[in-house]
Amino acid sequence: MKVLLPLLLAVWLSAPSGCTSLPPSCSEPPAKWCSSLESAARCGVLKQCLEADFRKTHQTADPVQVALYYESLCPGCRNFLAGMLFPTFVMLSDIMSVTLVPYGNAQEKPDGDKYTYVCQHGPPECLGNMIESCIMNMTQMAFPIIFCMESSADVIGSAESCLKVYAPDLSIDKVMSCAKGDLGMQLMHQNAMMTKALKPPHEYVPWVTINGEHTDDLQDKAMSSLFTLVCSMYKGTKPPACGGTQKIHYKSYCSNE
Repeated sequence: MKVLLPLLLAVWLSAPSGCTSLPPSCSEPPAKWCSSLESAARCGVLKQCLEADFRKTHQTADPVQVALYYESLCPGCRNFLAGMLFPTFVMLSDIMSVTLVPYGNAQEKPDGDKYTYVCQHGPPECLGNMIESCIMNMTQMAFPIIFCMESSADVIGSAESCLKVYAPDLSIDKVMSCAKGDLGMQLMHQNAMMTKALKPPHEYVPWVTINGEHTDDLQDKAMSSLFTLVCSMYKGTKPPACGGTQKIHYKSYCSNE
């Protein structure tokens, strides 16, 4: 029973009392609860797994594509990702997709056949961007791990504990080897190219695109209530969650000037 990340998130948050009331027979991390009918039954989430899978397979239109261009240590980016984007994705995972691009106002400089990076909030932010890029490349549970990191007091220092919760098979040593090696550089170069290709060019972060488009109006609506925006833009049958609204407003940016 193959289940995608959005379904895993929905099941994880709908499980009784989060992770604290799971049956003793459940030894799997959240990423594997819906990997098979047997695992779902052991962890007491069979009903949730089947319902989530049914909703996903009966989606009636293309999902709303939300892309976030951000920096790992930008306060406004952290607030939006942890307080708006991730909660909205959990509630509306059936009708939206999310792309995370950690680069923002960084500067890429050629260095022979490689690249070096200068980040707005210093070398720690470059490392944070690299770590999160590597996590996205190495596990399907990247979004909850990055949410865990961005919502903590120490973004980089929390990486190991966040990995242990959501992807225990992925060690911090493997992630750091990626972040400090050629793969991390290549992933960051891809992020740089995606950011530089934005039309119009980004002026600050967090910078949001909806279905590949950025306007002042879309940005304002995403920052004030992404939930409402996604519900309004989805062209298929609205899910039950769209009967409500979420009103959170963020106006904190990291300018690239």
